[in-house]
Amino acid sequence: MNWKVILAPYSQVVEELKVKLKGMRGQFEYEKRHSPIEFITGRVKPIPSILEKAEQRQIDLEDISEQMQDIAGLRVVCPFVDDIYTVVEMIRSRNDFTIIEEKDYIAHKKASGYRSYHLIIYYPTETIHGEKRLLAEIQIRTMAMNFWATNEHSLNYKYAGSIPAEVKTRLQRAAEAAFQLDEEMSKIKNEVQEAQRIFHRK
Repeated sequence: MNWKVILAPYSQVVEELKVKLKGMRGQFEYEKRHSPIEFITGRVKPIPSILEKAEQRQIDLEDISEQMQDIAGLRVVCPFVDDIYTVVEMIRSRNDFTIIEEKDYIAHKKASGYRSYHLIIYYPTETIHGEKRLLAEIQIRTMAMNFWATNEHSLNYKYAGSIPAEVKTRLQRAAEAAFQLDEEMSKIKNEVQEAQRIFHRK
C-alpha cells in the first residue's frame, strides 16, 4: 500500500479544518467577545496506529476510509464546559461538511472517567482526482479534560491497554477532580471573562 498517497488527502482535511476552526476563534477576537475556543490541534493518525486499530477491529485495509472514523483528527480545547456546547452548535450550523454522528462523553462519561464531545463528520476535499469525501473526528473538551485524556492515553500506550487496577482507580479519581475543577471554574466564569477583558483593554 502506498501510505503517502492514501494519507495525503487526510492531511489536507486536517489543515483545512484547522484553518476553518481557527477562523471561528479569530472572529470572536475581532468582535472583542469571549472566544469559546482556547486552541486547536490536528493530526493524521500514524500508520502503526492505523494498522493496530485495523487489526483490533478486524477492518480490512481496503475499507479503512469507510470504517475508520479518526484517521483525520481535530481537537478543539475550550476554557469552560458550556463553551463545548457553544462550539458544537457553531459546528452544527456550518454547511461546508456533514455531521454523521455525535457522542457526548460529558453527559455520559466513559467508565474510565474520560470526558469529551466527539463529532464524526464527512468532509469534502478537492484532490487532483476530483472531490473526495473523507471521515474526520472532531473532539471538543476543556483544558482539564484534555490534561487528563493526554495522560490516560500515555498510560494506555505504556500498559498496552491493560492499565493496572490501582492506576486505573487513581485515574478515575483524577477524572472526577478534573471535572470538579471545571465545575468550580464555570461558577466564576463571568468574573474570569471580565478580568480578561480588563487585561486586554490595557
